[in-house]
Amino acid sequence: MAEKEVQLDQETISCSICLDLLKDPVTIPCGHSYCMNCIKTHWDQEKEKEIHSCPQCRQTFTPRPVLVKNTMFAALVEELKKTGLQAAPADHCYAGPEDVSCDVCTGRKLKAFKSCLVCLASYCEKHLQPHYDVVQLKKHKLVDPSRKLQENICSRHDEVMKMFCRTDQQCICYLCSVEEHKGHDTVSAAAERTERQRELEVSRQNIQQRILDRVKDVKVFQREVEAISRSADKAVEDSEKIFTEMIRLIQKRSSDVKQQVRSQQETVATRVKELQEKMEQEITELKRKDAEMKKLSHTEDHTQFLHNYPSLSALSESTSSINIRPLRYFEDVTAAVSELRDKLQDVLREKWTNVSLTVTEVDVLLPQPEPKTRADFLRYSGEITLDPNTAHTQLLLSEGNRKATVMSKQQTYSSHPDRFTKFCQVLSRESLTGRCYWEVEWRGEGVCIAVAYKNIIRAGSQKNCGFGFNDKSWALSCNNNSYTFCYNNVQTPVSGPPSSRVGVYLDHSAGILSFYSVSKTMTLLHRVQTTFTQPLYAGLCFFFFVDTAEFCKLK
Repeated sequence: MAEKEVQLDQETISCSICLDLLKDPVTIPCGHSYCMNCIKTHWDQEKEKEIHSCPQCRQTFTPRPVLVKNTMFAALVEELKKTGLQAAPADHCYAGPEDVSCDVCTGRKLKAFKSCLVCLASYCEKHLQPHYDVVQLKKHKLVDPSRKLQENICSRHDEVMKMFCRTDQQCICYLCSVEEHKGHDTVSAAAERTERQRELEVSRQNIQQRILDRVKDVKVFQREVEAISRSADKAVEDSEKIFTEMIRLIQKRSSDVKQQVRSQQETVATRVKELQEKMEQEITELKRKDAEMKKLSHTEDHTQFLHNYPSLSALSESTSSINIRPLRYFEDVTAAVSELRDKLQDVLREKWTNVSLTVTEVDVLLPQPEPKTRADFLRYSGEITLDPNTAHTQLLLSEGNRKATVMSKQQTYSSHPDRFTKFCQVLSRESLTGRCYWEVEWRGEGVCIAVAYKNIIRAGSQKNCGFGFNDKSWALSCNNNSYTFCYNNVQTPVSGPPSSRVGVYLDHSAGILSFYSVSKTMTLLHRVQTTFTQPLYAGLCFFFFVDTAEFCKLK
């Protein structure tokens, strides 16, 4: 209780501004005390207001009070300094429910500063001091405060578990190692920790590398999502423009039909009206003549009758009479427009399937795993034909333009800017995007199986237009004994079983191009991982007469 009273006295004689024991204490009119310098500084800051207040109770004073040293407080402070007593610990130094408390403190315990793995106890800063001063205690292992110190004690022998049994993968004490763990592979806990620490560092390095890889992947996905958004926005915008053009075209045709019908209606109606007016005039004339004839028929003077009869009996030429026939008017126009509508619906149904499939087959985020079996590859196969406009004049195309043969005699091809003129090469008619697979069967001394961009040069040196000798084509040269892959004039020997049939797999969006030897099994010959910036075309190149190569029918 005495200690508590001293602590209260210390709090009472502390300055509420600097929170330290009073220095040159002064008491202001409201009864509160401060260090002379503290309250003087405080009031100096209030000088402009001309009103001075107490920092604790906010009572104001006018004029500024004269500061006089409180001798009683000064004497009390000096006495406390002589006794060496310190202010009571702040509340944040005491251990709370969630803190590790000092095992030595009595009464209200302080927070532990360290735990000792030898003493199996936790200490505040004050009670930890012997571990820094006593030679024997300096050797003890200090760690951050821990609640789990008792887990280091063997429940059977009540000893510190300083050993590790590798056989049973558990911590044990020395007595355990000579009793139930006798003959087991045991080491010190420190030695096992060192070994596990090395493994831990390796695992951390692996984790950190995976984090870096995943961060890169996340950035790739972010760029991919942005690309998807841009592509989708452009597709929607372009589609709306195209559909608007189609609607405008249909509206134009509708207007044309309406205009033609109305024009024809006006023309026919005018002709009919003219004919109607002529007939009405003829009726009037005939009625007039009939009246004159009637009058003449009642004439009693025979001589007068005979004199006037010739002029009345002669009739003018009659307007053509109307042939009675079934009339359809403009019903044929309706039938023709209906037929156009039906054909347009058929076209939309047919082509809409292609549009819908194109949308659903968009594949941009996650690359599909590369096929493993030939059956998997065949899922992506399609018919490939050769483009005669690209074929060298010594190449004969046959089998529906799927097969090419080198001939000694030039073929009668017409001149075309897409034709290869330097090498016996030919490209496919079909462009290749997405995932594609095809197989080439070849005969002879050798053949080069390639893919290329459409803008590859068609005439010039080998570096410019030869498959594999530029950055616009990738080529695998095959002969009876070996393979060679070539890109951008860099040739790479390729090992693999000889085969007259080579399979080619392309995943355009993933940038994968793979060549396989195809027999009873499929053997990977060479794989390319790159970025394709344009649609690709399958290509063939020959070096000897009579050599042939054919794109196989796979479905």
